[in-house]
Amino acid sequence: MDIFEKIKDLLLFREGTEEEDDYSRTPIVTLGSIFWGIMLRGLIVMLLMLFLIKFPSVRNNWSLLLFSLWFIAAYPAYRQYQLYYKRIEKFEEETLCGSCKNFDPGARLCTIYDEHISKDHIPCEGQNWEPKSQDY
Repeated sequence: MDIFEKIKDLLLFREGTEEEDDYSRTPIVTLGSIFWGIMLRGLIVMLLMLFLIKFPSVRNNWSLLLFSLWFIAAYPAYRQYQLYYKRIEKFEEETLCGSCKNFDPGARLCTIYDEHISKDHIPCEGQNWEPKSQDY
């Protein structure tokens, strides 16, 4: 996927389907992509408001900026995070790597091998699996 497709996905609030996410080697939605989406949409809102501030009717209505930041940038990211968290919980229950202490849920990554994990691909093939501690 090229960079323009990724930017288009972020701007159109595409989140990827569970089927795509389950079988792809690299995750579609990660915490980094959610943060990047918030930053990109927030920048667009700020630039748009800088343009609109020239009009006197908009200049005194600062609450418009706050509402547009929430509804255009923050709320979609919150929804993406909720879906991402549900997918990670499901992934942790269904795979061996989900119960390993070397699993990084933020990137769906094996920290030993520095590889993304999918349902079909376990980087260590179970050789370096270690259970999570009870405190975790």
